Amino acid sequence: MAGTEPEPTGARDASLPARAKIAVTAGRVAAAVSRKAGRGSGSVIGGKVALKLDPDLLATLADHLDVVLVSATNGKTTTTRLIAEALRAAGPVVSNALGANMPAGITSALAGGSDARFGVIEVDEKYLAGVARDTRPKAIALLNLSRDQLDRAAETRMMAEKWREGLQDTEAVVIANADDPLVTWAASSCKKVVWVAAGQAWKEDAWSCPACGGVMQRPGDDWFCQDCGFRRPNPHWALQGTHVIDPQRGAWPIQLQLPGRANLANATTSAAVAAVFGVAPQVALERMRSVTAVAGRYDVVQYQGRDIRLLLAKNPAGWLETFSLIDGPPAPVVLSVNALDADGTDTSWLWDVDYERLAGHPVFVMGQRKLDLAVRLEVAGLQFHVVDSLEQAVRMAPPGRIEAIANYTAFQQLRKVVAG
Repeated sequence: MAGTEPEPTGARDASLPARAKIAVTAGRVAAAVSRKAGRGSGSVIGGKVALKLDPDLLATLADHLDVVLVSATNGKTTTTRLIAEALRAAGPVVSNALGANMPAGITSALAGGSDARFGVIEVDEKYLAGVARDTRPKAIALLNLSRDQLDRAAETRMMAEKWREGLQDTEAVVIANADDPLVTWAASSCKKVVWVAAGQAWKEDAWSCPACGGVMQRPGDDWFCQDCGFRRPNPHWALQGTHVIDPQRGAWPIQLQLPGRANLANATTSAAVAAVFGVAPQVALERMRSVTAVAGRYDVVQYQGRDIRLLLAKNPAGWLETFSLIDGPPAPVVLSVNALDADGTDTSWLWDVDYERLAGHPVFVMGQRKLDLAVRLEVAGLQFHVVDSLEQAVRMAPPGRIEAIANYTAFQQLRKVVAG
């Protein structure tokens, strides 16, 4: 937006209480000023200003919406986008598509969707219970829990316990990953649960029973605790190869433009969520085909005459999934890691990532914590170059598409660089 005038409002805005109207207008002005100053989208500062003026604004804005909340350590932005596309088959949708997933960002998103029928909202794990109380969702999707930002977020079992306690009284239909013991334990306190067999590639945070602390037994795709009997529930929906299996055992093909098994799992959960709102699997999955990238993730861009694919990986589970997507050796790989507030300042997670999978790739290391990453790659026995910029990496890289993998703020920096 070029100026600082508030954005046009819909018919719904006119019916808001006076305090909410003032808060929404002030938030829009603050966001516009932030954008004009080049400080990002303005969604967070706009939401903070609005909530300061009206602490009940989030509940007011959500009151007319059928709300879906999506929370997880990994995949929530993509799944939110897939669900939003599926539900557009039934009516207009408002969503925090750019991933501002704390109360301020969510408030800003809902303030821009006054005429929507559905609100599809990504929520940071830490804020899920509070946002659920404010928005009274019809559905909540719980995808996975693993270690992430340990300096800010709780240990994974503690987070699962917060979900379990915070959601036990919800009237929402909870769509939960039956293959993740932490998610299953969190969701099992809820009244209405739809179980989805979405898979769990990263298992390192789920070897102890969240219910009793015993050692989890994990034969094949099953899991159970021998000590207390806590075990994997029978799923209602499942991912089978490249098909979604619905509760009536119908098989529906997934034909995404997004790569990787993780996105097949995201689509399966999204189809289960859409069904809660009466959108049939074949309709939901067909609409998901239109998604080619999510907030820059998976984009293939041209930079300095080279094709570069942008991939986001924020924690060990995310890096594991990302390594399964990249072109095989000798495709060049750029790794960029920061440790700013939005990333989490603790980089000890680097030692949990299986960087040995990059053997045979020409690797280029950059970012604020490039030396920390270099030490980890040295221990992994990899050949790599430490560089100061993407331009330097591109100059040194051998032919072929470059796979650029970065954590959160490093990813945003790469997007700015390739955008010119």
